[in-house]
Amino acid sequence: MHWYAEAMRLWKRGPVVFSLLALVILATNLLLSVLPIAGTLVAQLVLPLLECALLYASLAADRGDRPRMRHLVAVVAAPQGAQAAVVVAGLLVFAAEAVVAQAVGGVNLLAPADADSISGLALVCAYAAGIALSLPLMFVPFAALFDGVGFRQSFAQSVAAFSKNARALVMFGALTLALLLFGLATSGVGLLLALPWSACASYACWKDIFDVA
Repeated sequence: MHWYAEAMRLWKRGPVVFSLLALVILATNLLLSVLPIAGTLVAQLVLPLLECALLYASLAADRGDRPRMRHLVAVVAAPQGAQAAVVVAGLLVFAAEAVVAQAVGGVNLLAPADADSISGLALVCAYAAGIALSLPLMFVPFAALFDGVGFRQSFAQSVAAFSKNARALVMFGALTLALLLFGLATSGVGLLLALPWSACASYACWKDIFDVA
């Protein structure tokens, strides 16, 4: 709850811009999902990098600045190894969602027609699986982008941090899942708040666990 309280402080530095960043991310996902298979695959390469805009915006807000639309392209300046770490972590999370969606609902997330017809149960299970796997990987972007550690070390640091704080992070994951379901239940409108709040909270979580000044 402390992490989400800190997230609210950061979000208040620029709520409109945070929501606009989330809107661009959601719109990109929607546009790419129209293309069968290829669009979904491209989305899994592009979206993890695009979502880093919310992390850069959180960093700016924490430094007394404000989130800005240019944070959408901030990740371009990161080393290729750092970008690769972010993409691989995102691909692993999507793979977990795809496996569970297929197992529970017989849905192929690579096919737009299947994804549109996914049942509520399969959707919740898929997102729950994605968040469960994302917890050990949630610090990979921070380690790679902000701490400048290598590809392999960013994963090692993230997994180690999760193992030492598993109980708190599982609770954090449950709150994040609840926020995501709230966003979906409001026809996606709530995601304009849920995505920035979750990103700001994960930033606060990283600062707390890694004792970042």
